[in-house]
Amino acid sequence: MVTNKGLFHFSVNMLGRNNFNYAKIEFNLEKRKYLCHKINKNKHLMLDTGYYTSEALTLLHSLIGIPSISREEEAAADFLQNYIEETGIMTGRSGNNIWCISPMFDTNKPTILLNSHIDTVKAVSGWRKQPFTPKMENGKLYGLGSNDAGASVVSLFQVFRYLCTTEQKYNLIFLASCEEEVSGKNGIESVLPQLPPITLGIVGEPTEMQPAIAEKGLMVLDVTAHGKSGHAARNEGVNAIYKVIDDIQWFRTFQFQKESSLLGPVKMSVTQINAGTQHNVIPDLCTFVVDIRSNEFYSNEDLFNEICSHISCEAKARSFRLNSSRIDASHPFVQKAIALGKTPFGSPTLSDQALMKFPSVKMGPGKSSRSHTADEYIMVNEIEEAINTYIAILDGLSI
Repeated sequence: MVTNKGLFHFSVNMLGRNNFNYAKIEFNLEKRKYLCHKINKNKHLMLDTGYYTSEALTLLHSLIGIPSISREEEAAADFLQNYIEETGIMTGRSGNNIWCISPMFDTNKPTILLNSHIDTVKAVSGWRKQPFTPKMENGKLYGLGSNDAGASVVSLFQVFRYLCTTEQKYNLIFLASCEEEVSGKNGIESVLPQLPPITLGIVGEPTEMQPAIAEKGLMVLDVTAHGKSGHAARNEGVNAIYKVIDDIQWFRTFQFQKESSLLGPVKMSVTQINAGTQHNVIPDLCTFVVDIRSNEFYSNEDLFNEICSHISCEAKARSFRLNSSRIDASHPFVQKAIALGKTPFGSPTLSDQALMKFPSVKMGPGKSSRSHTADEYIMVNEIEEAINTYIAILDGLSI
């Protein structure tokens, strides 16, 4: 439930998305305004890029200084919630996920979700700068999470602020989610049922503001073979290692028939193997792990069933949740991005896009190659470009 703190009020009935109670969204008409802007239905306010870029950088500077490792995001969520409310925008919160809904919400309009994540990985070794001490140097803002995905969080929020001062053909929701880096169940997956149905999702991740219109899915398998222990010096026992050899070779060579023009084929890699207790004992157990990156033509359950029909060992999927996704290149959002000179592509890396059951595009400032690296940074001009690009696409968009 969202509480009223004086500017405008809405409450969200935390039911399943299919049972969302629109009557629970209530607005105080006399107080429907922001501290900095007043909504004008007749004309757009001129975009002050410098102002919104400065606001974004100030917010990012603060967030870098608050450690927010996955599942430890509470302090960052508290700060962001207070920051948003100080701009005059009411918030909703579930765990460490923070969201806000455009004040002119209309149930007859489609809804666009602006989403990125506030959690980070742990700092890797090799940092020469302090990961939690933001430092501006030669047009770069250094700090853990600056690139992945703090720059997207702060840019998308400023875009939300601006677009809420204008009349659009859609509703907007801004969501800063947690646990993205670990695909945690307390992140975006727990929030979506509490929100109105989404028509389109924009996922902020470092893509150099190129639109990822397809994303590979992920499934991890634990595969087990059972044998019978015995002394290595005698002809006894059943070696579990020998039982996995054919299956490992199958994972190495098998090719699924359907190949994606954007994502390529399904990719299977054996990444871990474990067996044996000592040199003179025939191992009675051998396990190995398979990393599977799917394309949009196969659900993870489809892949699992096909795999099980080919191998002799016992396989267990850790999860079927993280499926591949794709949005049609003819979608109006994608077409506006192309008109701006952007190039759609397929992303091999996983994001919360995998948990969205509606059309989505992954697009944000920064470079993927900087993520999870020492001395991570974002360029100031990348944030400015992101704000301009998001608004150029979203302002006036019909979906």
